[in-house]
Amino acid sequence: MPSAGTEGLDHTLALELVRVTEAAALAADRWVGRGATNSGKSAAIDAMHRLLMSAPMRGVVVIGVGEKRDTSVLPKGECVGDGNGPACDIAISAGDFSPPMVAVAERGAMYDPSSVLSMEKLAVGPDYVHVVDIDRPVAQNLRAVAAVKGVRLSDVIVAVLDRPRNRQLVREIREAGARVHLTEGGDVAGALAAACPENSVDMLMGTGGAADGVIAAAALSCLGGALQARLRPEDSEQHEKKPGTGLDAGSVLHTGDLVRGKVLFCATGVTGSELLSGVQHRSGRTCTQSIVLCSSPHTLRIVTSEHRRAGRSEHLGTDPDE
Repeated sequence: MPSAGTEGLDHTLALELVRVTEAAALAADRWVGRGATNSGKSAAIDAMHRLLMSAPMRGVVVIGVGEKRDTSVLPKGECVGDGNGPACDIAISAGDFSPPMVAVAERGAMYDPSSVLSMEKLAVGPDYVHVVDIDRPVAQNLRAVAAVKGVRLSDVIVAVLDRPRNRQLVREIREAGARVHLTEGGDVAGALAAACPENSVDMLMGTGGAADGVIAAAALSCLGGALQARLRPEDSEQHEKKPGTGLDAGSVLHTGDLVRGKVLFCATGVTGSELLSGVQHRSGRTCTQSIVLCSSPHTLRIVTSEHRRAGRSEHLGTDPDE
Protein backbone atom coordinates (compact mmCIF):
# COMPACT_ATOMS: atom_id res chain seq x y z
CA MET A 1 0.00 0.00 0.00
CA PRO A 2 1.63 3.35 -1.01
CA SER A 3 2.36 5.72 1.81
CA ALA A 4 0.47 9.02 1.79
CA GLY A 5 3.09 10.70 3.94
CA THR A 6 6.83 11.09 3.73
CA GLU A 7 7.83 7.51 4.43
CA GLY A 8 10.55 6.72 1.93
CA LEU A 9 11.80 10.32 1.67
CA ASP A 10 15.16 9.05 2.87
CA HIS A 11 18.66 8.05 1.80
CA THR A 12 17.30 5.21 -0.31
CA LEU A 13 15.30 7.61 -2.46
CA ALA A 14 18.22 10.05 -2.51
CA LEU A 15 20.53 7.42 -3.96
CA GLU A 16 17.85 6.52 -6.49
CA LEU A 17 17.74 10.18 -7.53
CA VAL A 18 21.51 10.13 -8.08
CA ARG A 19 20.83 7.84 -11.02
CA VAL A 20 18.66 10.61 -12.44
CA THR A 21 21.30 13.35 -12.25
CA GLU A 22 24.06 10.97 -13.36
CA ALA A 23 22.11 10.04 -16.49
CA ALA A 24 21.45 13.71 -17.18
CA ALA A 25 25.13 14.62 -16.79
CA LEU A 26 26.23 11.79 -19.10
CA ALA A 27 23.67 12.86 -21.69
CA ALA A 28 24.71 16.54 -21.52
CA ASP A 29 28.40 15.65 -21.68
CA ARG A 30 27.97 14.17 -25.16
CA TRP A 31 27.33 17.71 -26.42
CA VAL A 32 30.07 19.58 -24.55
CA GLY A 33 32.36 21.45 -26.92
CA ARG A 34 30.21 20.86 -29.99
CA GLY A 35 28.76 24.38 -30.16
CA ALA A 36 25.18 23.13 -30.32
CA THR A 37 23.35 25.51 -27.99
CA ASN A 38 20.70 23.86 -25.79
CA SER A 39 21.39 20.38 -27.22
CA GLY A 40 23.09 19.29 -24.00
CA LYS A 41 20.27 20.73 -21.94
CA SER A 42 17.62 18.97 -24.03
CA ALA A 43 19.46 15.65 -23.75
CA ALA A 44 19.83 16.07 -19.98
CA ILE A 45 16.13 16.87 -19.54
CA ASP A 46 15.04 13.87 -21.59
CA ALA A 47 17.31 11.58 -19.56
CA MET A 48 15.99 13.00 -16.28
CA HIS A 49 12.41 12.54 -17.41
CA ARG A 50 12.86 8.85 -18.26
CA LEU A 51 14.41 7.97 -14.92
CA LEU A 52 12.15 10.16 -12.79
CA MET A 53 9.12 8.35 -14.18
CA SER A 54 10.40 5.08 -12.68
CA ALA A 55 11.55 6.51 -9.33
CA PRO A 56 9.73 5.14 -6.23
CA MET A 57 7.65 8.21 -5.39
CA ARG A 58 4.52 10.15 -6.26
CA GLY A 59 6.02 13.45 -7.31
CA VAL A 60 4.61 16.67 -8.71
CA VAL A 61 6.94 19.07 -10.51
CA VAL A 62 6.84 22.48 -8.80
CA ILE A 63 9.89 23.88 -10.60
CA GLY A 64 10.19 22.42 -14.08
CA VAL A 65 12.11 22.97 -17.28
CA GLY A 66 9.89 21.78 -20.13
CA GLU A 67 7.89 24.99 -20.43
CA LYS A 68 10.98 26.73 -21.84
CA ARG A 69 11.32 24.23 -24.72
CA ASP A 70 9.26 23.09 -27.66
CA THR A 71 8.22 19.93 -25.84
CA SER A 72 6.22 19.46 -22.66
CA VAL A 73 8.85 17.33 -20.88
CA LEU A 74 9.01 18.08 -17.15
CA PRO A 75 6.88 21.24 -17.07
CA LYS A 76 5.44 22.56 -13.84
CA GLY A 77 2.57 20.37 -12.69
CA GLU A 78 3.69 17.12 -14.33
CA CYS A 79 3.36 14.01 -12.19
CA VAL A 80 6.51 11.88 -11.99
CA GLY A 81 7.42 8.64 -10.27
CA ASP A 82 6.10 5.10 -10.40
CA GLY A 83 2.99 5.85 -8.32
CA ASN A 84 4.37 4.31 -5.12
CA GLY A 85 6.24 5.78 -2.17
CA PRO A 86 6.11 9.29 -0.71
CA ALA A 87 4.12 12.22 -2.07
CA CYS A 88 6.71 14.83 -3.08
CA ASP A 89 7.31 18.25 -4.54
CA ILE A 90 10.05 18.16 -7.19
CA ALA A 91 12.36 20.93 -8.41
CA ILE A 92 14.55 20.35 -11.46
CA SER A 93 17.43 22.28 -13.00
CA ALA A 94 19.47 21.40 -16.10
CA GLY A 95 21.71 23.21 -18.55
CA ASP A 96 24.25 22.56 -21.27
CA PHE A 97 27.20 22.66 -18.86
CA SER A 98 25.85 23.31 -15.35
CA PRO A 99 25.23 20.34 -13.03
CA PRO A 100 21.78 18.78 -13.43
CA MET A 101 20.00 19.01 -10.08
CA VAL A 102 16.95 17.51 -8.42
CA ALA A 103 15.49 18.71 -5.12
CA VAL A 104 12.68 16.82 -3.40
CA ALA A 105 10.52 17.97 -0.50
CA GLU A 106 7.34 16.81 1.17
CA ARG A 107 4.19 17.50 -0.83
CA GLY A 108 3.13 21.14 -0.46
CA ALA A 109 6.41 22.13 1.25
CA MET A 110 8.14 23.83 -1.71
CA TYR A 111 7.58 27.48 -2.66
CA ASP A 112 6.25 28.01 -6.17
CA PRO A 113 8.31 30.84 -7.73
CA SER A 114 6.54 30.84 -11.10
CA SER A 115 4.96 34.30 -10.67
CA VAL A 116 8.32 35.99 -10.00
CA LEU A 117 11.36 35.54 -12.23
CA SER A 118 14.11 36.96 -10.03
CA MET A 119 15.27 36.99 -6.42
CA GLU A 120 17.91 38.96 -4.58
CA LYS A 121 19.74 36.42 -2.43
CA LEU A 122 22.08 36.17 0.53
CA ALA A 123 23.29 32.64 1.34
CA VAL A 124 25.69 31.49 4.05
CA GLY A 125 26.83 28.33 5.76
CA PRO A 126 26.00 27.23 9.32
CA ASP A 127 28.57 29.46 11.06
CA TYR A 128 27.05 32.71 9.78
CA VAL A 129 23.31 32.04 9.83
CA HIS A 130 22.63 34.40 12.74
CA VAL A 131 25.06 37.21 11.89
CA VAL A 132 23.89 38.35 8.44
CA ASP A 133 20.76 40.16 7.30
CA ILE A 134 19.80 40.92 3.70
CA ASP A 135 18.37 44.27 4.86
CA ARG A 136 21.74 45.45 6.17
CA PRO A 137 24.37 47.23 4.06
CA VAL A 138 26.71 44.94 2.13
CA ALA A 139 29.80 46.09 4.06
CA GLN A 140 28.13 45.37 7.41
CA ASN A 141 27.37 41.77 6.44
CA LEU A 142 30.91 41.29 5.19
CA ARG A 143 32.40 42.59 8.44
CA ALA A 144 30.11 40.28 10.44
CA VAL A 145 31.29 37.23 8.51
CA ALA A 146 34.95 38.26 8.85
CA ALA A 147 34.53 38.69 12.62
CA VAL A 148 32.98 35.24 13.12
CA LYS A 149 35.55 33.59 10.87
CA GLY A 150 38.38 35.42 12.62
CA VAL A 151 39.98 36.73 9.43
CA ARG A 152 40.64 40.07 7.80
CA LEU A 153 37.90 41.51 5.61
CA SER A 154 40.22 41.06 2.65
CA ASP A 155 40.11 37.30 3.25
CA VAL A 156 36.31 37.06 2.86
CA ILE A 157 35.23 35.64 -0.51
CA VAL A 158 31.75 36.28 -1.92
CA ALA A 159 30.24 34.30 -4.80
CA VAL A 160 28.26 36.50 -7.19
CA LEU A 161 26.44 35.46 -10.35
CA ASP A 162 28.24 37.05 -13.30
CA ARG A 163 25.40 39.15 -14.71
CA PRO A 164 25.12 42.88 -15.57
CA ARG A 165 22.49 43.42 -12.86
CA ASN A 166 25.09 42.47 -10.20
CA ARG A 167 27.82 44.89 -11.30
CA GLN A 168 26.99 47.48 -8.65
CA LEU A 169 27.04 44.78 -5.96
CA VAL A 170 30.46 43.60 -7.17
CA ARG A 171 31.75 47.17 -6.83
CA GLU A 172 30.35 47.45 -3.30
CA ILE A 173 31.95 44.18 -2.21
CA ARG A 174 35.33 45.18 -3.57
CA GLU A 175 35.13 48.70 -2.19
CA ALA A 176 34.39 47.20 1.23
CA GLY A 177 37.63 45.25 0.95
CA ALA A 178 36.36 41.71 0.32
CA ARG A 179 36.96 39.47 -2.69
CA VAL A 180 34.52 38.43 -5.43
CA HIS A 181 34.24 34.99 -6.98
CA LEU A 182 32.16 35.33 -10.17
CA THR A 183 30.02 32.31 -11.07
CA GLU A 184 28.46 31.53 -14.45
CA GLY A 185 26.16 28.58 -13.99
CA GLY A 186 23.53 29.87 -11.56
CA ASP A 187 23.19 30.62 -7.87
CA VAL A 188 22.88 27.07 -6.56
CA ALA A 189 26.54 26.18 -7.01
CA GLY A 190 27.58 29.41 -5.28
CA ALA A 191 25.23 28.75 -2.36
CA LEU A 192 26.52 25.20 -2.00
CA ALA A 193 30.11 26.44 -2.11
CA ALA A 194 29.33 28.89 0.70
CA ALA A 195 27.82 26.15 2.86
CA CYS A 196 30.53 23.53 2.37
CA PRO A 197 33.29 24.12 4.97
CA GLU A 198 36.11 22.84 2.76
CA ASN A 199 35.35 25.47 0.11
CA SER A 200 36.95 28.91 0.15
CA VAL A 201 33.71 30.77 -0.60
CA ASP A 202 32.13 32.34 2.49
CA MET A 203 28.80 33.60 1.18
CA LEU A 204 26.64 34.12 -1.89
CA MET A 205 25.13 37.50 -2.72
CA GLY A 206 23.31 38.96 -5.71
CA THR A 207 20.21 38.75 -7.87
CA GLY A 208 19.47 35.66 -9.92
CA GLY A 209 16.62 33.35 -10.88
CA ALA A 210 13.79 32.76 -8.42
CA ALA A 211 13.71 29.04 -9.26
CA ASP A 212 17.42 28.79 -8.44
CA GLY A 213 16.66 30.45 -5.11
CA VAL A 214 14.25 27.69 -4.11
CA ILE A 215 16.65 24.94 -5.19
CA ALA A 216 19.49 26.66 -3.34
CA ALA A 217 17.32 26.83 -0.21
CA ALA A 218 16.67 23.09 -0.49
CA ALA A 219 20.39 22.36 -0.64
CA LEU A 220 21.20 24.76 2.19
CA SER A 221 18.53 23.25 4.43
CA CYS A 222 20.43 19.96 4.17
CA LEU A 223 23.74 21.60 5.11
CA GLY A 224 22.54 23.69 8.06
CA GLY A 225 23.05 26.90 6.10
CA ALA A 226 20.51 29.60 5.36
CA LEU A 227 19.21 31.66 2.49
CA GLN A 228 17.52 35.04 2.69
CA ALA A 229 15.79 36.32 -0.43
CA ARG A 230 13.85 39.32 -1.60
CA LEU A 231 11.46 39.02 -4.55
CA ARG A 232 12.47 41.06 -7.59
CA PRO A 233 9.58 41.19 -10.10
CA GLU A 234 10.62 41.91 -13.69
CA ASP A 235 7.62 44.01 -14.71
CA SER A 236 4.65 45.92 -13.32
CA GLU A 237 2.31 42.92 -13.45
CA GLN A 238 4.65 40.90 -11.25
CA HIS A 239 4.63 43.65 -8.61
CA GLU A 240 1.20 42.44 -7.52
CA LYS A 241 1.18 40.18 -4.49
CA LYS A 242 1.42 36.49 -5.18
CA PRO A 243 -2.09 35.07 -4.61
CA GLY A 244 -2.49 33.40 -1.26
CA THR A 245 0.87 34.48 0.14
CA GLY A 246 0.59 38.18 0.96
CA LEU A 247 4.14 38.58 -0.33
CA ASP A 248 5.25 41.52 -2.44
CA ALA A 249 8.52 42.79 -3.85
CA GLY A 250 9.61 44.05 -0.42
CA SER A 251 9.03 40.79 1.40
CA VAL A 252 12.05 38.88 2.70
CA LEU A 253 11.85 35.12 2.43
CA HIS A 254 13.95 32.78 4.55
CA THR A 255 14.97 29.18 3.99
CA GLY A 256 11.87 27.83 5.72
CA ASP A 257 9.63 30.00 3.55
CA LEU A 258 11.07 28.47 0.38
CA VAL A 259 11.24 24.83 1.45
CA ARG A 260 10.41 23.08 4.71
CA GLY A 261 10.27 19.64 6.25
CA LYS A 262 12.43 16.79 5.04
CA VAL A 263 14.43 17.60 1.93
CA LEU A 264 16.66 15.66 -0.48
CA PHE A 265 19.04 17.18 -3.02
CA CYS A 266 21.21 15.63 -5.73
CA ALA A 267 23.51 17.13 -8.38
CA THR A 268 26.09 15.66 -10.79
CA GLY A 269 28.91 17.56 -12.48
CA VAL A 270 29.05 17.90 -16.27
CA THR A 271 32.11 20.12 -16.64
CA GLY A 272 34.48 20.73 -13.74
CA SER A 273 33.64 23.43 -11.19
CA GLU A 274 34.53 24.47 -7.65
CA LEU A 275 31.71 22.18 -6.51
CA LEU A 276 32.05 18.97 -8.51
CA SER A 277 34.38 17.28 -10.95
CA GLY A 278 33.09 16.99 -14.48
CA VAL A 279 32.40 13.84 -16.48
CA GLN A 280 35.71 12.03 -17.13
CA HIS A 281 36.32 9.51 -19.89
CA ARG A 282 38.77 6.69 -19.29
CA SER A 283 39.54 3.44 -21.02
CA GLY A 284 36.33 1.43 -21.11
CA ARG A 285 34.47 3.57 -18.58
CA THR A 286 33.12 7.02 -17.82
CA CYS A 287 33.30 8.53 -14.32
CA THR A 288 30.91 10.98 -12.67
CA GLN A 289 30.93 12.82 -9.36
CA SER A 290 27.73 13.72 -7.53
CA ILE A 291 26.71 15.40 -4.30
CA VAL A 292 23.82 13.88 -2.33
CA LEU A 293 22.25 15.79 0.56
CA CYS A 294 19.59 14.94 3.14
CA SER A 295 18.14 17.38 5.68
CA SER A 296 17.14 14.89 8.37
CA PRO A 297 19.59 13.84 9.51
CA HIS A 298 21.96 16.38 7.94
CA THR A 299 24.01 14.23 5.61
CA LEU A 300 26.41 15.01 2.78
CA ARG A 301 27.68 12.29 0.46
CA ILE A 302 30.04 12.65 -2.47
CA VAL A 303 29.33 9.79 -4.87
CA THR A 304 31.89 8.82 -7.50
CA SER A 305 30.52 6.36 -10.04
CA GLU A 306 32.07 4.38 -12.87
CA HIS A 307 29.84 3.73 -15.86
CA ARG A 308 31.12 0.85 -17.98
CA ARG A 309 30.94 1.42 -21.71
CA ALA A 310 30.08 -2.13 -22.78
CA GLY A 311 27.30 -0.60 -24.86
CA ARG A 312 25.38 2.59 -25.24
CA SER A 313 23.29 3.28 -22.14
CA GLU A 314 19.56 3.53 -22.65
CA HIS A 315 19.61 6.56 -20.36
CA LEU A 316 22.03 8.75 -22.30
CA GLY A 317 19.65 10.05 -24.95
CA THR A 318 20.53 10.92 -28.53
CA ASP A 319 24.20 10.50 -29.33
CA PRO A 320 25.58 13.29 -31.58
CA ASP A 321 28.06 10.79 -33.04
CA GLU A 322 25.30 8.54 -34.34
